[in-house]
Amino acid sequence: MTGFDVAVVGLGAMGSAAAYHLASRGVRVLGLDRFERGHTLASFGGRSRIIRLAYFEHPDYVPLLRAAWKGWRDLEEASGETLLTQTGGLYAGPPDGDLVAGSLRSALQHGLAHELLDADEAMRRYPALQLDPGWMAVFEEQAGWLAPERCIETHLRLAERAGATLRFGAPAAVRRDGTGLAVESGGRRDAVGRVVLTAGAWLPGLLPFLAPALQVERVPLFWFEPVGHVGPLPVWIFETPDGDFYGFPPDEHGLKVARHGTGDPADPDRLDRTPRAGDEERIRAFARRHLPAADGALRSTHICMYTRTTDGHFVIDRADDHVVYASACSGHGFKFASIVGEILADLAISGRTALPIGFLSAARLSA
Repeated sequence: MTGFDVAVVGLGAMGSAAAYHLASRGVRVLGLDRFERGHTLASFGGRSRIIRLAYFEHPDYVPLLRAAWKGWRDLEEASGETLLTQTGGLYAGPPDGDLVAGSLRSALQHGLAHELLDADEAMRRYPALQLDPGWMAVFEEQAGWLAPERCIETHLRLAERAGATLRFGAPAAVRRDGTGLAVESGGRRDAVGRVVLTAGAWLPGLLPFLAPALQVERVPLFWFEPVGHVGPLPVWIFETPDGDFYGFPPDEHGLKVARHGTGDPADPDRLDRTPRAGDEERIRAFARRHLPAADGALRSTHICMYTRTTDGHFVIDRADDHVVYASACSGHGFKFASIVGEILADLAISGRTALPIGFLSAARLSA
């Protein structure tokens, strides 16, 4: 039985970043993932993820977002990879809705550069987007998209360069016995000092006490052949009576459009990865009204997952003195991975972090 200082269980968005930051600090790291390297079967698959600062979900995320943006740029510099593409971001809907009012609140509270546009001005700048009469939009320059698969592989590669041992292709279990803590995976048992759990949709099986507060959802993503001239587009989010929809500028894969969550409960081990006609029609109904250029031929689809908490916010916490975890990111967590990796390294090494994560404690879920 070999020994490591810290085992990271789950090497997706948060786990790959944690392995990198721990190994970079000289920690002996073992990283484990149930799937093979390069898979897209967890929550991060889908070629692109939005990163934005004027955060409608809660103003307390903004300091973490600023740190995460810097973290991605630092990772680009360390690796030579292009990971973050800045496009600007437009968030549109009713002026008193959660999206516009929340984005504006975060921007004002934290002094973020932004503009408040009426529907006509937003459509003048971006003719492909069609806003309803009376809508408003918040625009910010510091927004764009991340390449999730490339981000994860970059974290993994640099973690290995710093000395981490990474293993793929088998689920892991955490064991406690008289000699301390161990992880078992793929027929091997390794003694460890501490464990970082970043297993995403599989976290309830590792931390059963969290299970009542988590729900896994099936979320379909779509890429369409653009119709006609699209023109300039930022990353964008629209709040509609049928929910929030989001999308990206066109690329070689087409125009990507998705709904932010579906409410369809799912089992991560039995996830239906086949697109459904109703999934596509819901997106097309949105596109016909708000982005007609995306109502072209279907190019490709991908089914990912959200693991939601009961209040839609993350959980980053310590289960005890030896186990820390970050997961259940409720469909909006990928952009934070660069800084969450640092936070988890802090917690695993010293049990505390200077970064502001108090509002993400698990204690709130049982209050």
